[in-house]
Amino acid sequence: MQLGELRPAKGSKFKAWRKGRGPGTGNGKLAGRGRDGQKSRSGGGVRPLFEGGQLPLFRRLPKRGFKNRNSLDIVTLNVYHLNVFDDGAVVDIAALKSKGLVSNPRDGVKILGQGKLERKLDVQVNYYSETAKEKIEAAGGRAEVI
Repeated sequence: MQLGELRPAKGSKFKAWRKGRGPGTGNGKLAGRGRDGQKSRSGGGVRPLFEGGQLPLFRRLPKRGFKNRNSLDIVTLNVYHLNVFDDGAVVDIAALKSKGLVSNPRDGVKILGQGKLERKLDVQVNYYSETAKEKIEAAGGRAEVI
């Protein structure tokens, strides 16, 4: 079989039905739109979810919750996650990304104090918990806020 011999499957291709093209076509005159009314007119019809003037469903249902526009989306990591780095390494957001610990830093990275740190690291992120800062400095490293 050659590329030029390819054909669509039988019955998969058919001509569009041209409506309103006379009585001989079987779909002339009103062209399947019915006799009168808003939907029979050109450009007629209603927007999606319109319920004929009745109070719409999305307005009848109760609204729940509150989304604070000023809230920050902060990615958290625990101290024990930092043990993947070599002793004396500089740990910043780019380094965390390269190790796969953070994929999208969003509004910042915060180190939390769970676990044990076994390496001396120079950590440079946006936020620290008190215990995380203590554990990094107890291991001989530095906790620097960027």
